Amino acid sequence: MNTSMKAKKAVAASALLVTGLGVGAAVASTTTASAATTAATGAVTATAQTLDPTKSMRPDEHLLTGSTAAKVRALALAKYPGATIQRVETDSDGVYEAHIVTSAGAQLIVQVGKDFTVTGTQTGGGPGGPAPAQSSTAG
Repeated sequence: MNTSMKAKKAVAASALLVTGLGVGAAVASTTTASAATTAATGAVTATAQTLDPTKSMRPDEHLLTGSTAAKVRALALAKYPGATIQRVETDSDGVYEAHIVTSAGAQLIVQVGKDFTVTGTQTGGGPGGPAPAQSSTAG
């Protein structure tokens, strides 16, 4: 076998080795990324499952007490009879909120103004759920 053939075989073998290493690295990084995504999703799900819907979720919102809490509860139940009140709290925008679950199972936030009138309703926003979306206003 001449030197030229040996050189060609060596180059071909090297190219094959480099290609194999590249494919192996790509598969390994994809598997690692997939495992990391699965782990992150699991952590978010576990956190959502441990949230207590009777507690305020944000530091700028505080649970209501006394007659203010009673009035906000009464307004939410008047608008959604048979609902379960999860919590009533201040909102970061300076109004009150009643977080409820309707008798049909929908999670809603009933917004109440400082004058104790219902000013709107948001859907979603339960622990681990989507961000609240404005669904209607008082009428």
